[in-house]
Amino acid sequence: MGNQLNLRVKRPQRAIPQGEWSWPTEAAAIASMISLSGLKEKAVAIEAEIDASTLAKVKQGTARPSEDHLDRMMDATGSEAWLYYWLVKRGYDPNSLRRFENDVERENRELKERLAQAEHDNLVLVRAFRGQVA
Repeated sequence: MGNQLNLRVKRPQRAIPQGEWSWPTEAAAIASMISLSGLKEKAVAIEAEIDASTLAKVKQGTARPSEDHLDRMMDATGSEAWLYYWLVKRGYDPNSLRRFENDVERENRELKERLAQAEHDNLVLVRAFRGQVA
């Protein structure tokens, strides 16, 4: 009887506005996931299959959950704040999964994109002038 019924709850993902990305610690991001879910901490613990006292320690930053517990907490709460925390901490914009750019880097990328588009447009015009199909 090794077949267990998977009763994992996956709530719809809640958008995380940029104003919430300022969690000072991983524990704060996890606490935010739980508090904004509208669920009681005990319900999240049950759904994530983590001991309630361990979850309390995770929220305080005195314990770390396993990967499986984190995955289950994100499903249970409908929030990926933990993932956002680490993306921002590593310098990535969670909206695009690109590294955050400073003004010079952004301007450089935009200029390269405009140059590539201009080169493409010129190639199309040259082909049209020569009677070639684009």
